[in-house]
Amino acid sequence: MKPINTLLLLPLLLFSNGVFSQLSSVITCWQQNTTNLGFANELTNVQEVNYSDTYVYVKTEDIPSWIPVGYNWPNNPWFAEAMGYQFRIRRNPIPNVGPITYTGYGHIGLWKNGCSIYNPKDAKHYQDSLTWFQNAWFWEHLILETFDPCIGHPNGSGEYHTHVSPSCLYDITDSTQVSPIVGYSFDGYPIYGGYGYSDPMDTLSSIKRLKSSYRLRNISARTTLPDGTVLPASLYGPPIDTNTASLDPLNNTPIAAPLGAYMEDYEYVPGLGDLDEHNGRFCITTEYPNGTYAYFTTIDWVTDRYNTSIKPVFPYVIGPTYYGEVYPTDGNTGPNSGFVVIDEPVTPYVNVVGLEEIEETLNIELFPNPTAGQLNFQLESSHFNTTYVGTIYDKWGKIVEQGDIVPGKMYSYNASVLANGVYYLKITTNDKVYTHKFVVSK
Repeated sequence: MKPINTLLLLPLLLFSNGVFSQLSSVITCWQQNTTNLGFANELTNVQEVNYSDTYVYVKTEDIPSWIPVGYNWPNNPWFAEAMGYQFRIRRNPIPNVGPITYTGYGHIGLWKNGCSIYNPKDAKHYQDSLTWFQNAWFWEHLILETFDPCIGHPNGSGEYHTHVSPSCLYDITDSTQVSPIVGYSFDGYPIYGGYGYSDPMDTLSSIKRLKSSYRLRNISARTTLPDGTVLPASLYGPPIDTNTASLDPLNNTPIAAPLGAYMEDYEYVPGLGDLDEHNGRFCITTEYPNGTYAYFTTIDWVTDRYNTSIKPVFPYVIGPTYYGEVYPTDGNTGPNSGFVVIDEPVTPYVNVVGLEEIEETLNIELFPNPTAGQLNFQLESSHFNTTYVGTIYDKWGKIVEQGDIVPGKMYSYNASVLANGVYYLKITTNDKVYTHKFVVSK
């Protein structure tokens, strides 16, 4: 066997590590659009991607393609506006080894369609005490219902954002394959969807829904913090109501609220789930075969007083703190951030596949399956002002029920009238058919 000529091999290694590494996922994952206008007659998703050896620059109006033209957010006085953002993301992130860096108000990362990621907090805290911070998912969605069907809304500045994983960004119901990269944190680390490998270092291991290591605290009164700090009476939180929030009718402020309404209602338990206190882990992925730290959106089937469906699970995207180093000089975080100016030579990246408007995303939640009685299903669509046709067929193709379906609404069908066996729920759009199998077993 001839010895390998290392002098000839060296240029090949340099070529491989240099050229091909230029097109890493932090450059290529963005959903680009330069022609199609959407909400408010603005360009949707990401308009430009430029990169250097150190940074990737992402230009976006922060208008997702899933918002229909003319949409009016219920119970929300604000509308999404074109923001003219440009963010700078580091290509070689490093772990934070200094003081803890908390995720602040405003954007803390970017979804791959150019929309802002917020932390779990809304802008309020109980009695302005800076002690009990309101959970946006509870107050702004479950109570005030200001989110759209894709789980996002604009704020008073017109910035569209989500506090949790958008239900229209990827198929949150598909547990058969590893979820894709859905965005990047401003510390430079990737964010994946809710399903990953059971062994983080083995891409041949089984696929599972990755679980948060946070849980609701076992407390009967809000008198202590998750770290054990005993509060003075002046900083106590509102009483715990096991049913729903009680609001003062004069000023609409909380009088009582169930556990989960406040950030401090949760505690981190090492090893409870698959993810750490930042809601991530070190793992091998298709995009990072040598391994990387990555965040994961956390979701689960949840039954509450509103309905049973796949819902986001605290801390939703990124934990209360970043894993990696965040540089204020990058211009991504803090007041008036997101208007980065490119001051170095860069190479433009054009994602040919992603230049056209992103294809409709359609998720169907169907439960329980098998069923002996009620069959519940809900449609979540990126075209949430569209009415679809739902049809139930038996295994011989005979129609047993048919009707219109509106995204975001929970439907129930009395499957007890059907004989035991296999059935199919088909959702029909203008040019596509989505089929879900269910079983009746009494």
